[in-house]
Amino acid sequence: MNTRPPSRRLPRRRLAALAAAVGLLATGCSAFGSADDSSDSDGAGASGAGRIRIAMVTHGSEGDAFWDRVKRGAEAAAAKDGIELTYVSDPDPAGQAELVREAVRDGVDGIALTLAKPAAMKGPVNEARAADIPVVGLNSGIDAWKSAGLLEFFGQDESVAGRAVGDKLDELKAEHTLCVVHERGNVALEARCAGVKKTFGGTTENLYVDGTDMRAVSGIITARLRQDPTIDEVVTNGADFALTAVEAVAEADSEADVATFDLNNDLVDAVRGGNVQFAVDQQPYLQGYLAVDALWLYRTNGNISGGGVAPVLTGPAFVTKSNAASVAGFAADGTR
Repeated sequence: MNTRPPSRRLPRRRLAALAAAVGLLATGCSAFGSADDSSDSDGAGASGAGRIRIAMVTHGSEGDAFWDRVKRGAEAAAAKDGIELTYVSDPDPAGQAELVREAVRDGVDGIALTLAKPAAMKGPVNEARAADIPVVGLNSGIDAWKSAGLLEFFGQDESVAGRAVGDKLDELKAEHTLCVVHERGNVALEARCAGVKKTFGGTTENLYVDGTDMRAVSGIITARLRQDPTIDEVVTNGADFALTAVEAVAEADSEADVATFDLNNDLVDAVRGGNVQFAVDQQPYLQGYLAVDALWLYRTNGNISGGGVAPVLTGPAFVTKSNAASVAGFAADGTR
């Protein structure tokens, strides 16, 4: 059951994070509940004594369809394994770090987290390890998970994905690419654009925007396209940003094409209709599912995916006009 957080005097970023919590307790209590809490956990059935309790702590923004897919995958694994799952998020690295510390203080049986800002997670991960709580990574931080002390990692190698996009742009005869980064300093987004630049034979430039203000994103892309008509490709790092870029291209009266990393139902429709050239799918549902299932397997059978030395890759997979119909149904269901 999804419940809204109780009224507490917290900074705005914490309120937004706790709004995503699953099964919150009464005012003043932990967002993670306690081992004998009898409330339902979203996607995991009714909680009970002796059940494994897992916390997933991401840097996702509230209402972001991408993170809804991650959460749905986590909930599916929790339901299958009989896990009491709590999902919380905070795009602010300090806020995310505090959520991890809260999970450690609550004594959960395992933590799955993202490493969008690895330095911010160093302390909390060390605290979890000191408390003998296994920690796995997902989505962001493929170059940092081992040094951070995580047990396993599930996600896409963003550098590999970026290089694959660069190669594809060469195949499409693009010459000048604008790579839109909607969160400055996010290691995954930076790695993608760096990968594009590494293999793309034309010009690649990064355009930094504030992803929390979509109107401003549209305006900045439009202005840049008007300034430089040689830009013939816009690559974004999220489905919603790609759809905004399509509008910006039209507003700027530009002939640039749009491609993107990540997808949702509307984006699949845009690919099928030819408004977006292609999308790179890292399968967020699968990331959430595998991270939770891995902690259950570790707790119940001592299994470690990838042997603890190699990540488990969930992408990249290209979705183009030729194959978009095959994933459209899954996208409509919110699992792709």
